[in-house]
Amino acid sequence: MITINNKLGIPKYKQIISSVEKAILAGHLKKGSQLPSINGIKNTHKLSRDTVLMAFNELKNRGIIHSIVGKGYYVSSIDVNITQKVFLLFDELNAFKEDLYNAFLAHLGENIQVDIFFHHFNKNIFSKLIHDNCGDYNAYVIMPANLINTASIIEVLPKEHVYILDQIHDDLSQYPAIYQNFEKSVFNSLTNAHQLIKKYNKLILAFSKDKQPQGMLKGFTSFCKKNSISFDVLSSLQNRIPKKGELYIIPDDINLLRIIKQAKSQNVSLSKDFGIISYNDTLLKELVEGGITTISTDFNLMGKRLAEMLLNKDLSKIENPTKLIIRNSL
Repeated sequence: MITINNKLGIPKYKQIISSVEKAILAGHLKKGSQLPSINGIKNTHKLSRDTVLMAFNELKNRGIIHSIVGKGYYVSSIDVNITQKVFLLFDELNAFKEDLYNAFLAHLGENIQVDIFFHHFNKNIFSKLIHDNCGDYNAYVIMPANLINTASIIEVLPKEHVYILDQIHDDLSQYPAIYQNFEKSVFNSLTNAHQLIKKYNKLILAFSKDKQPQGMLKGFTSFCKKNSISFDVLSSLQNRIPKKGELYIIPDDINLLRIIKQAKSQNVSLSKDFGIISYNDTLLKELVEGGITTISTDFNLMGKRLAEMLLNKDLSKIENPTKLIIRNSL
């Protein structure tokens, strides 16, 4: 099944790959079929073990074969057109991350398989997903969210194939990344809206330390202190009734819906009596209550840039731009 021609100017590991692909296309190898052993190929064709292992690792990274410890290598996919496999680890899926994901897929092109996973802000799940998939992909795109000290987990992956997405912590600074600068974006956006914000007596940030970036809290408190504005930070807006003169900065959609619902039940008018600035723009926020003001990065651009980084093997750190979109709620 494996044929090697020493007279060809083709690297021997590529000839092994080609032999496996041809055997699959010809139907000699089917899904679940066992491949000859590394030592068997090495001895038969007088090759180094590293040459055979290089071929098997490339086939494994493309998802065509997989290994079972103590047993050998088996065919896991007969789609030999897959050239790359990408491991994509999100914290959670929501409307704006779906935009990012779709833009990423659209700009990757054909023959690249993307497998998406979610850690749900749980460090144990994060660690298990990293370790379980180590060595199985050509590229690893990781959204650590606000999980701390993840460098010791990620270091098991080949450094040159790791990309950090959305938040980049100090211990991950050695990796290429496309990220948001939450501290700067919150501070600058509030500063740009200062003339509208001055009419409010108090600013309230709905902030969950388990899910929200610390930079968001720093940018908010820096703005309030610099401008001598009264402020408060609440972990939840559940059962919170908005009062006249309050401005809420709300990063998550659950608390946004809660405060709008409470306002309606108490006949408190958004924009007239109190204000809202939300985070991450969606079509719903453009339409609800005459429009919700948002601070938002461009997730379509982030997905496009991420795809370009992988395709071009770009190891840069790129800060994705953020803008303030002023609507009726402010």
